[in-house]
Amino acid sequence: MKRNRGPLLVLVLVVYVRTGSAQTQVQLQQEAKEVAVSVLAGPSMQEIEALCDRFGARLTGTAAYDHAAEWAAARFRAAGIQDVKFEKITVPNGWQRGWAESYLYSPVQRKLHLESVSWTPSTPRDGVNGEVVVVSDISETALRGSTSAIRDHIVLFDAEHVFAAGFNKTYAKLIASYPIFKALGAQALVLPDAVPNNVLGDWLDIDNGKGEILPLPIAEIGMEDALLIRRLLAKSPVTIGFSYQNQISGPVPSNSVIAEIRGSDKADEWILVGAHLDSWDFATGAQDDGTGAIMVLEAARAVAQLPHPPRRSIRFALWTGEEPGLLGSRAYVKAHAKELDHCVAVINTDNGAGRPRGWIVEGRDDLKATLDELAPIYLKEYGADQVSLETTFDSDQGPFMLQGIPSFDLWVDDVPYNAIHHKSSDTVDKIDPAYFKTDGAIVAVLAYVIAQREEPIAPRLSHAAVGEILKKAQLDGYLIAHGDWQP
Repeated sequence: MKRNRGPLLVLVLVVYVRTGSAQTQVQLQQEAKEVAVSVLAGPSMQEIEALCDRFGARLTGTAAYDHAAEWAAARFRAAGIQDVKFEKITVPNGWQRGWAESYLYSPVQRKLHLESVSWTPSTPRDGVNGEVVVVSDISETALRGSTSAIRDHIVLFDAEHVFAAGFNKTYAKLIASYPIFKALGAQALVLPDAVPNNVLGDWLDIDNGKGEILPLPIAEIGMEDALLIRRLLAKSPVTIGFSYQNQISGPVPSNSVIAEIRGSDKADEWILVGAHLDSWDFATGAQDDGTGAIMVLEAARAVAQLPHPPRRSIRFALWTGEEPGLLGSRAYVKAHAKELDHCVAVINTDNGAGRPRGWIVEGRDDLKATLDELAPIYLKEYGADQVSLETTFDSDQGPFMLQGIPSFDLWVDDVPYNAIHHKSSDTVDKIDPAYFKTDGAIVAVLAYVIAQREEPIAPRLSHAAVGEILKKAQLDGYLIAHGDWQP
């Protein structure tokens, strides 16, 4: 009899373990569903209206942003989260847009659609006035060979040729060209937009990505106005003039808002769920990135309402300074460098609230393999079961990705988002409420599932392994020029 009891006992134990595992997955599915339902039934639209209609544009370093940050902290606390704090950064220079006026003087007379690019100095008191010269090559050699053509002129970029190799490959030359234009005596630079109807906003963030004042006046001009100047230049010289006054200060403080739900049995491990709270100043930043900020707030509320905390801690971050150069998230990575080994994953949402697709995993095959297993179970019913291996550095997951931390960027149909990105039309009325709520549920579900898993979703990569991903994506040159990466 004893000889027969051993195999029977093993069989019973195997059945128990497998049944227990199945019950755990069923329980996690149920809890993830509760989180999703809470977000889907939540006040997302009321919250986005409160943020955007009440505070308007939230440029980093302005009073409007500061008031929005205080509001966001209060919303976290209203959700029942006690651990809410500000993470202070210092922006090298405060900047706010003032008035602008511009004219085409000859050979015809017209008012032009033109505004200052962000973080540029004001024009001289009498403005800039002069003949226009078109520049197609911004390499140092080409510019220094055109000194006589550039001096005392207003330089209009031939954007199609200047950026023919793509922005990432052109970025280093672009930043290096600003002081060269200044040294060669250019009065100002003018960048043509590519959106019909003279809508401005394409070049708001063509600065140095550091919140530092640029060396000379740089403006953006409407597409049709730029085309008119180019047509006129084909026949005769063209003279334009413009003036704008921006408010510029010295260093200014600004705060990211961080809330944390402490985990239970794996509390020292943490997931970070983030979006940026700041916006550009042409509009109220509804899709960029008000929707993302509200998704983070709603995810925090949904998890906080559960009867028990998640296994791992979850930090919810609303970043300052994303638009002028990921200033808040970069500062956080630096300030919390000693904790990053315990950061299991970073989830970011900054692509608007479009039709859901899934997640971008920043070139990591291991994350794709894991999501390919998890998505059919937890995300497919919300339309988020696709996984993209694209590698990006255009939002606040970037500084964490460079540290080898598993990073997820919400992937949605961004065609409607791109149409209003950084434009005056980025307002609440452009948001599809159903997509908005669903996207928020997807963010909350992935965060909760990662927090509850027995094992971390993926390891932290070495510096060398991250470098290989950047090389494959041809991002290494851009990041080196930007000062974010050293091989």
